Amino acid sequence: MKLLINLAILFLCCIGVSGQTYRKEICVGFRVSSSEIDLDYGDNASNLAEIVGLLTDVQRNPNMEITGVSFFGSASPEGRSLQNKQLVADRCASLEHYIRQRVDLPDSVVFKCDKTDVWQKLAIYVERSDMPHKDDVLYQIRQTPEYTYNAKGTLVDSRKKRLMNMDSGRTWNYMLREFFPSIRNASVLMVYIKQKETKQTEIPQEVKTPVQSVDTIPQEISPEETQPMPEAKSSRYYALKTNMLYDALAIPNIGVEVSLGRRWSLAADWMYAWWSNNSKHRYWRVYGGGLSARKWLGHASELKPLQGHHIGINAQILTYDLEFGGKGYMAGEPGGSLWSRLNYSFGAEYGYSMPIAERLNIDFSLVAGYMGGRYYEYIPLDGHYVWQATNNRHWWGPTKIEVTLVWLLGNNNYNVKKGGNK
Repeated sequence: MKLLINLAILFLCCIGVSGQTYRKEICVGFRVSSSEIDLDYGDNASNLAEIVGLLTDVQRNPNMEITGVSFFGSASPEGRSLQNKQLVADRCASLEHYIRQRVDLPDSVVFKCDKTDVWQKLAIYVERSDMPHKDDVLYQIRQTPEYTYNAKGTLVDSRKKRLMNMDSGRTWNYMLREFFPSIRNASVLMVYIKQKETKQTEIPQEVKTPVQSVDTIPQEISPEETQPMPEAKSSRYYALKTNMLYDALAIPNIGVEVSLGRRWSLAADWMYAWWSNNSKHRYWRVYGGGLSARKWLGHASELKPLQGHHIGINAQILTYDLEFGGKGYMAGEPGGSLWSRLNYSFGAEYGYSMPIAERLNIDFSLVAGYMGGRYYEYIPLDGHYVWQATNNRHWWGPTKIEVTLVWLLGNNNYNVKKGGNK
């Protein structure tokens, strides 16, 4: 069973003259009983990329500085206490390791808190719901001790036992289904940011005391406590592209690629060349386009989308007319449009995209599969084009080769060196 974690909170504290606090929430997920960061789980890939991008943006901003980053972890109340305690510590360490591999954070600004009052979190969700036996559940959470022992030190009662027995277990199962996915397996990243002051050398006192995780539940933030947050940068990832091999062959082309999340992307391209020299019967006419669905793999794709190894499927349609003073070859019906007897191909794709500049990648890709369609042979004679033969193409092999220049677009879509900016 797949479970979501609670909210991972990213606090942006931009302290000016009035000392106002701004808050932003970001979710990160763990699988059940796991402390491993899994980029294929939920929206982890895009959300972790947004955290890394935000921290990097602050480091680049000459008017801002990071004064504190707190890592939190928690586990839902149905687990065993000792196991949950270790799981919380491991999740907290995993999130810290992931972030600090990608952003240069000095030890002086990093704080850790592996304790969370999950019962208080649960009480907040119950209080704001219309669940059956709501008042009884709140009474047990707030008034019944978590564990009750007799004079001999034997465990005789517990808060969890009473809740599990309520309404023959239906109440507990309701909370398990409706509330636990929001408070289970939580790791919280809290970032405190303030305007730089030339004379200030010490971290503010409020940063040195980690905020209790119960306050990280978003419903606790009231309009009076916080001002509207400045417009956040989009975490979308997309790019414009051109195949430099086609450009070298005088075939202008353009493409676009958009990240779909979970390390999937969709790419589309179009090419159009209509060069001719009628006096010598020379033609160089090509137009068409294609679509690719890609899955990104490997460590590089963990840093951000549209980078590293990728596999996928590709489909193309095209027509052409090639003739250099001798026999000519035309794919597509003579005098027709792209859709008239067009040629087509589909196949499997493999490629690798690597960064060469802050906003530029080079993508090497090869598609192999099947190409089909009808093509015509002709010869130019006395200003006319004399048909020679009609053939059906059945080709198995490489159908597309790319050495593509990729221009990365989007606020967070740039290449950052491992370890962050220094």
